[in-house]
Amino acid sequence: MIFFSEILHNRILWISLLAWFIAQLIKVLLTVIFGKQLDLTRFVGSGGMPSSHSALVVSMATSIGYTEGYHSTMFSLSLIMAFVVMYDAAGVRRAAGKQAAVLNEIVAELQANGGITEGKLKELLGHTPIEVIAGAALGILISLLFR
Repeated sequence: MIFFSEILHNRILWISLLAWFIAQLIKVLLTVIFGKQLDLTRFVGSGGMPSSHSALVVSMATSIGYTEGYHSTMFSLSLIMAFVVMYDAAGVRRAAGKQAAVLNEIVAELQANGGITEGKLKELLGHTPIEVIAGAALGILISLLFR
């Protein structure tokens, strides 16, 4: 019972999840505004503006820094983790998304010739550097607003 109580009262956890939630909500709203459609899959999907992964981990690092001190080991660990997640989002996952786009073109050609029946791969996996920076800025903002 103490376990659940401690989770319910963990401000850093809830602030970080709020940053993720707001980033995902922004993705849905931007799809409505610019795509002229309500696509609720954007709420749980990866990729897009802003990076919810970046918002989550940067909010966590900022909140830990504020709570534990920016000189603390916990802040150092969380900041390094944030850098790894952001690098992965803008580097590895973005490259995988580009590869998926190329593979989808190849598969489409093969399907047109009756060669295969494979489905389409997901292309929106990673983020542009701007999307990562926007997510990080959102994470800092949410953390500072709700500390």
